[in-house]
Amino acid sequence: MPPTLRRAAAGRPRRRRSLASQLFVVQIVIVAVVVAGGAVLAYLFASVQAEETARREVTATAHAVADAPTVRDAVLTPDPSAVLQPYAARVRQDSRVAFVTIMDTHGVRWAHPDPAQIGHPFLGHFDRALTGQDVEETYTGTLGPSVRVVTPVFDGQRHVVALVSVGITVQSISAGLRMPLLALTGVALGALALGGAASYLVTVRLRRHTHGMGAAELSALYDYHQATLHSVHEGLVLLDAGRRVVLCNDAARELLGLTGELAGSEVSELGLPGPLAAALARPVRDELHLASERVVVVNTSPVGAGLGSVVTLRDHTELQAVSGELDSVRGFADALAAQAHEAANRLHAVVSLIELGRTAEAVEFATAELELAQQLTDRVVAAVSEPVLAALLLGKAAQAAERGVELTLTPDSRIDDGVLPSGLTPRDLVTLLGNLIDNAVDAALGHAAVRAPEVAVTARVDGTELLLGVADSGPGIAPQAVTEVFERGWSTKSGGRGLGLALVAQTARRNGGRVEVGRASGAVLTVRLPLREAGA
Repeated sequence: MPPTLRRAAAGRPRRRRSLASQLFVVQIVIVAVVVAGGAVLAYLFASVQAEETARREVTATAHAVADAPTVRDAVLTPDPSAVLQPYAARVRQDSRVAFVTIMDTHGVRWAHPDPAQIGHPFLGHFDRALTGQDVEETYTGTLGPSVRVVTPVFDGQRHVVALVSVGITVQSISAGLRMPLLALTGVALGALALGGAASYLVTVRLRRHTHGMGAAELSALYDYHQATLHSVHEGLVLLDAGRRVVLCNDAARELLGLTGELAGSEVSELGLPGPLAAALARPVRDELHLASERVVVVNTSPVGAGLGSVVTLRDHTELQAVSGELDSVRGFADALAAQAHEAANRLHAVVSLIELGRTAEAVEFATAELELAQQLTDRVVAAVSEPVLAALLLGKAAQAAERGVELTLTPDSRIDDGVLPSGLTPRDLVTLLGNLIDNAVDAALGHAAVRAPEVAVTARVDGTELLLGVADSGPGIAPQAVTEVFERGWSTKSGGRGLGLALVAQTARRNGGRVEVGRASGAVLTVRLPLREAGA
């Protein structure tokens, strides 16, 4: 190989074998070892069985020969070989034994498959046979290694008068195992092929699911997956087909106020508000929902065919608060524009009176209008020292007046400077009182045909609590709806999203307070907040 190509090949990273390939090799090795081990054990078992069968056969043949009257009578004649040699040959032909040897008690052969061996001593052990017992052994004689048995021949007085040895050569036993061995080998190869094919199919499926990656790559991918899921700022919740939590990252735990082990828990067991829990069970897109202390944007998308769903959560709390402040500022701007327009009209009236020479009437008209406009401002500034709260009340009063609703501050209202806890931010004040006043104005206008629309605001210290109350001249809240009024989606307005009062309840809860619902001539909603922070 040229040096350039060699350097290029050396510089290329070595491709790791995929997890599927590694498992395929392991499976093939395991299948091969199991099949080979099974084949060897089967062969050994067959060999033992064949040898045991041979022993039983030679023992039965030897006993039959030793018990034959022909043999007992022939051993007492002067020439036993003349009778025993042809007899032994017939027995050998009628059975599958390799030899039948008949001998005297000294081991001298009277009958043998090889006539040349007649008269020669027997090769083997027969001492125990002289005592009347069978001798079983595997011994190498004139015909080679054989499984043999030596049994005694008794006369009428149970004296040993001769010995019979019957055997089957080891070669013939092995030849009998050749066909079973070939069949066993075929079965083993078939099992190996079937196991290899099954392993290959499993490997192909596994490679498709693992995208050909190795164990180290899959481990690294899992680490990246976990790090990514827990580092993203968006909340992520994975649900299976049974609406059980598969994964919930850190951002989702924080947004939903969840703690502890969540994997395997059903959505209904998480303690989420009803509308939010229902949103996790169906496909939704950019829906606003209230969690325990946060406003979240929920998106739910199904995964695959009935595998489950992916839920993403975005924190909308700050944006919702800023949107509320922006709505208030817009309201203030509209109120100022209306006041400017109204002031211009009044100024025209004053100028016209002066031009007509009616100076006294012009001064009286201007003074009356000034006193009327300044009366609420003086009342609010005198009662409320908190600038944000005072500005909010003045702006809402102007907005209400523009819409034909009279907004008043109750005589017992008073909040001195420095009373509000440091944890209660101006943004929370705007959220609490602004939404209460907006809902009260809408309710009063909706009942304007029955009575003049009025809204009364109370802001004072009640013992150790800050009390913010808003009463309206509307129809009030039905008793059966009191438990639902602070849930997202509840509204008496057609097309309303019903988020204002839900935000009020959430903000009050976040600051350690509560919201109470009462009824006078209309609805009375009261927020109570502790003046001291928890633990102070």
